[in-house]
Amino acid sequence: MGQFNTNERVIIDDVEPPLIRSGAASVAPKPHHQNGSLHESRFPLEGRIEEFRKHYFPDATDAMWNDWHWQLFHRITTYTDLCRFLTPTQSEREALASADTLFPFSVTPYYLSLIDPNDVNNAIRRTVIPSIEESYVGKGESSDPLAEEHTTAVQGLVHRYPDRVLFLTTSFCSTYCRYCTRSRMVGGHTEALQNHWEKALEYIREHSEVRDVVISGGDPLTLSDEMLDYLLSEVTGIEHVEMVRIGTKVPMVMPQRIYEGLLAVLRKYKPIYMSIHATHPDEMTAEAARACNALSDAGVVLGSQTVLLKGVNDSVPILTDLFHKLLRARVKPYYLFQCDPISGSEHFRTTVDKGKALMQGLRGFTSGYAIPQYVIDTPGGGGKVPILPQYEVGQDDEHLYLRNYEGKVFSYPTARETATC
Repeated sequence: MGQFNTNERVIIDDVEPPLIRSGAASVAPKPHHQNGSLHESRFPLEGRIEEFRKHYFPDATDAMWNDWHWQLFHRITTYTDLCRFLTPTQSEREALASADTLFPFSVTPYYLSLIDPNDVNNAIRRTVIPSIEESYVGKGESSDPLAEEHTTAVQGLVHRYPDRVLFLTTSFCSTYCRYCTRSRMVGGHTEALQNHWEKALEYIREHSEVRDVVISGGDPLTLSDEMLDYLLSEVTGIEHVEMVRIGTKVPMVMPQRIYEGLLAVLRKYKPIYMSIHATHPDEMTAEAARACNALSDAGVVLGSQTVLLKGVNDSVPILTDLFHKLLRARVKPYYLFQCDPISGSEHFRTTVDKGKALMQGLRGFTSGYAIPQYVIDTPGGGGKVPILPQYEVGQDDEHLYLRNYEGKVFSYPTARETATC
């Protein structure tokens, strides 16, 4: 290989490791909020939740509020319902006028209590309350951008990767995310769930290459304990299935669901992996942290999946705050997704360069455990592709040149190829 040239000073042998040295200006990201007491810094919305309960549900006892069935029954699903709690913007009013047909809308009382009603740009508000911007279909957008319908082996079972399947067990969610990849499925099943599952389970039994089953939907934790127990029993009873993953947002939007009945079911089928959809640090309340810790105590291995959203979480301080809070609740940040190009999502999507800059702002300034993998789930069904900032800056016959988080370039001696006979 030819000689590699760089105008940057290459550090060959530092006495000190490449950390922030004495006298050097720190460029670490500022925290999302200033730390007060330990309780306030970790769970700043506790007072808001309690005031919301007292004002809007004064007759709800603790037992009622903490019952996930009560949360489901009292979901806010219409414009009239929503106006009890906040004043919709013009954009929200226009969308909610067609909520039944074009913009299905649902949010649990608990999750709605996290929204500051006086802030029209509140992050959680933007993720769950529809806006008329969703009616604008941008270039390259579609209702099924990942071509899941084209990689569906049997009803409800997507077989895209050689050894994994995605089992879409239900179309029901307690709270509808405005940027959801599967918004086309909301409320789509009319037959009994066990009938819907039968062909999918049979397919898994017949395909011994399938070692990993991802149970998703909708949200599978909205299933009853009995139905989830049956489903896990059937899937884990297949000899060649080595791991089962559950994809859910329930611990963030309805943590009341994580109670002893569900935990008793999950304990029976170790190991269970769970990917928790986490969007913003305001979601990590005391209730959500309790739910995550209870799942860990039950032996569930927890990771998170976060969708990068413009104006919601597209800053280093917000992502750092979110990932630190997840780690404190024993959830490993796993994926940061570039927002899928679903129809009407253009106002949510950042540039990929912005995503790479955010990853660069995380690397080196926080623990490696706090840094997820930034990926694009490629349109057309190509699967997930990792996206990285440019850390490799060149190579010559003897060295690989790497840029660290401070922007300094270091050389790594490359191994020589050994000839084989």
